Order: sequence, then C-alpha cells, then structure tokens
Amino acid sequence: MKKLILAIVFFSIEFSVFSQSEFNKWSIETNFGFNKAMAPLTPGYLSHSLNIGHLDFGVRYMFNEKFGLKADAGFGSFSEVKGESPEFKTNYLRANIKGVVNLGKLMTFESFSRKLGLLGHLGGGFGRMSFEETILNNAPDYHYNIISGLTGQFKLGTRVALTSDLSMIYNGRQTYTFDGNTYNADVQPSNPLENPFVHAPGTWWTATVGLNFYLGSASEHADWYIAADKYATKEELASQINGIKDMLRDSDGDGVPDYLDKESNTPVGARVSTQGITLDSDNDGTPDHIDKCPFLPGPASTNGCPVQEVKEEVDFLRKAINDGFVNVYFAFDSAKPLSYSISSAHYISNFLKRNPGVSLEVKGYADELGSEDYNIKLSERRAKAVYDIIVSSGIDTSRLTYKGYGEDTTVDKSSADARQLARRTSFEVK
Repeated sequence: MKKLILAIVFFSIEFSVFSQSEFNKWSIETNFGFNKAMAPLTPGYLSHSLNIGHLDFGVRYMFNEKFGLKADAGFGSFSEVKGESPEFKTNYLRANIKGVVNLGKLMTFESFSRKLGLLGHLGGGFGRMSFEETILNNAPDYHYNIISGLTGQFKLGTRVALTSDLSMIYNGRQTYTFDGNTYNADVQPSNPLENPFVHAPGTWWTATVGLNFYLGSASEHADWYIAADKYATKEELASQINGIKDMLRDSDGDGVPDYLDKESNTPVGARVSTQGITLDSDNDGTPDHIDKCPFLPGPASTNGCPVQEVKEEVDFLRKAINDGFVNVYFAFDSAKPLSYSISSAHYISNFLKRNPGVSLEVKGYADELGSEDYNIKLSERRAKAVYDIIVSSGIDTSRLTYKGYGEDTTVDKSSADARQLARRTSFEVK
C-alpha cells in the first residue's frame, strides 16, 4: 500500500512538473467582418462582394510554438445586391475544428519583427443555412464543410493581438443555392417544390478583423515565445559580448588573443606559436624574426646562420692566395686600384664573410723604378687602399693587417709588362 501511495505521489509530482510550460497555450478569439457567397446562386441573383455581417468566436490551444488546434463557430447572413438582384436573405451558422500552424514562426518572422505574426489554419465541421425569402418554402439546409485560411497578427501586448483573417469555406452536400430559391442541382424538378435530393458543393469567403486574448500565467504566448529569450536579456547579452571582446583583445598585436597569449610583450614583427610565444625554430637563441637562417642553427654573430668553415675551401684559397693568383693591380706611381682588379678585393671580402675564423694580411708591392725608400712608402699606401676596401665591405679590422714590402724583385725589371705585374697587392691567409 505504501509503495502504491509513493508511486501515486511521484506520478503527481512528475505530471505537475511536465505540465508546466514556459509559455501560455490558450487564447480566446473573436472576429467581425465581411462574407461573400460565390456559388451556387440562382440565375439572376447576385450577392454583395463584401457583405458585412459575419461574426465568429473561437478558442485555440497551442501544443508548442508552431502547432495547435482551434475550435470556433461563425454566423451571419447573405443578402442581395440592392437594385440588381431579387431580394433574399440567408442566415448561416458554421462550427469547425481546425489545425493551426504558426507560419510566422516557421518563416522566422522574429528575425525582422517581434510584433508581426502569421497563422495558417485548415479543418472541417458542419454548417446550417436557413432562408427568409424563398419560393421553395424549404426547411433549413445542413451540410458539412472544409475551411482553410490565413490569419495575420500584430502584437499589441503580452495579452492581446490584433488579427486579420481571410478564409475560404467549401460546403459539401449543399441542397440549395445560397439564396435558397433553387435546388443545388444541374436540372431543376418540374414541380419547384419537389426536392430532387441532389447534393452538390458550394463555396464562400469571409474576411474579418478581430482580437486574440491570451490566457495563462507565463509572460508570453506560444505565438510570440522565443526559446532563446529565456537564456539572456539584451543587457545580459551585451555583457557577454563585452566579455568576449575583452577575451579577444590582443595587447601586443601578435595575432594571439590575450586569454591564450603566454607571452604578453611579444616584440613587433615576431613570429609566434599558437600560445603567443616568440618562435625560435632552430633553437639557436636567435628568434625567427631576426634570424636570417631560421631553420639552421648558428651564432648571433652571423645573424643566426651557421658558420660554414669548409676546410677544403680554406686550404685551396690559402694556396691560391699565397701563390699570388689573387691580386689587385695599380698604375705606375699610383695607390689607386685599377678598376678591373677591384673585384679581387671583393672576392677576398666574400671569402672572409663565409669563413669567420680566417684572418688575412694585405701585402703591397712596387716595381724597381724609383728609390727603395719611396717604393716602400708607395707599396704601403697600396696595401692600405685595399685594406680600406675590405674593411668598408663589413670585415672587422681585427681580422686584417696590411704592410708595404717595397720592390718586387722577382720580375724582370727590363720588361714593361713584368713591371706592371709588380705594381700590386697580394694576400696571405693566416
């Protein structure tokens, strides 16, 4: 017994929880406006295009924000166009059950307006027509009907909305014409009062305006409820956006937001990891953005590039230089290098840059013309001129020396061509 009681209590609690809703579901609706009887009508009879006098009442229940059911009843009368048709007056009553679809929600009207809505409805029911002016002396006509339509909505407040509805009603098994003066049959009986019991359809329209009154304790009805609204107000959303902006701030401009940046003061132009840390891809102590060889380790003295000391190259040049194959030549009695031979000085400079462990002496010479003392000074000026060219190319002076050796006695002083070869500077790799 206790278990049964507990089960009932538990079920009651669960039902209570699940029956609660975040939006109101019920509404009462009333509309007033025009009707139009389309067909059938007795030949010669005309109805108003907009015959005022339709009124309907309904109650609607929404299962969720998009779908619901509605029960309503409408009544009014059709009458003739004065002066153009014989008199008639037909009173009608209809009652219907309809499925309702919130088309505004399906088409996301809320993306551009929170006050406009659109409902679609389709359903069936029954109707009754009675005739005040008729030659048939007929009884009321009962029929079934199918109704469909669209209802525009404008939200006036959380409890009421203005509506405008356009509906088409299709009567089935309608015995009489809408004016009630002939039978709804292709061929009329010879005796006007004899009912042929032929039943055919009829079509009519209503166009109305009205009000929807929303019932319930929630702040919004299903027509206007938006689930996202329960999570954040505009102020809360603005606060969250500002928080996100703060998180995405990049104080040091390295492309990594502050909340992910583990190095808050990255140098300008530095390459960084996904955590904002300055990259040193070859781990040589020189950051990538100033490392001229970012993927090859090397000392800071060579801007992060490896020292390329090739022993064979050093030995080859030492022999070539020391054997006098690399020289800078000068004109007679001049300490200015001849232009065609300055390239030898540039070649030596490039070699020294590629081999930072090598030092070198610049050796100046003169021909045998002139006094010995003069030739010593001239050869020294020639060595100094080439020394200056190499230093200006970026070679540290600690790696260079120069000296004048005077006359070169190894050439034939009687040959002008030989004497030209003597006017030179040579180099010696240390």
